[in-house]
Amino acid sequence: MSANLPLIAFYVSAGILILAALRVITARNPVHAALWLVLAFFTAADLWLLLHAEFLAVALVLVYVGAVMVLFLFVVMMLDINFDRLREGFWRYVPLAGGVGLLMALEMALVVGAREFGLQSAPPPGEPAPGYSNTKELGRLLYTDYVFPFELAAVVLLVAIVAAIALTLRRRKETRYQDPAAQLSATKAARLKIVKVEPDRGTPPAEGQAK
Repeated sequence: MSANLPLIAFYVSAGILILAALRVITARNPVHAALWLVLAFFTAADLWLLLHAEFLAVALVLVYVGAVMVLFLFVVMMLDINFDRLREGFWRYVPLAGGVGLLMALEMALVVGAREFGLQSAPPPGEPAPGYSNTKELGRLLYTDYVFPFELAAVVLLVAIVAAIALTLRRRKETRYQDPAAQLSATKAARLKIVKVEPDRGTPPAEGQAK
């Protein structure tokens, strides 16, 4: 029974992770979606612990749950975003979004599964040897054997950043914006205007008034 405990913990954590990931994309309330994402990060950290990758588990909890998700919650709760208006053209862009998603999934499958990239199936994790550093091993594998998946993940994050900016970009009428074209076309004559003013000579004294 004790030998099956890691396997049971893996299946329980994997099930919770899949459920939380589905709720992230199906929850209508953005605050609830962010909280489900926190649960997904915690269960992913459990999986890293089962793989003896303590550094990744701690970094996932400290960086993402402790910093990034707190920032997400503050931004979602403080910004006055009309999500109903953002969802108006949702179905119109579903085919394009689905095509892009399938293309990215295909690229990831080709990169991860291709033998020419030097990726081999890893043996099942065992007990680490004394003096073993998973941080050093992670850096070696990340920038040697898995450099192409690492770059692909960077591209996915870049696409996510561009999508987030496109969703939240709004132009407000009461906000003043700079026009670089107008600034570059400005000349010295337009910037400086010299006005000649006659000197004030004073009013003459009235009759009978002492000078």
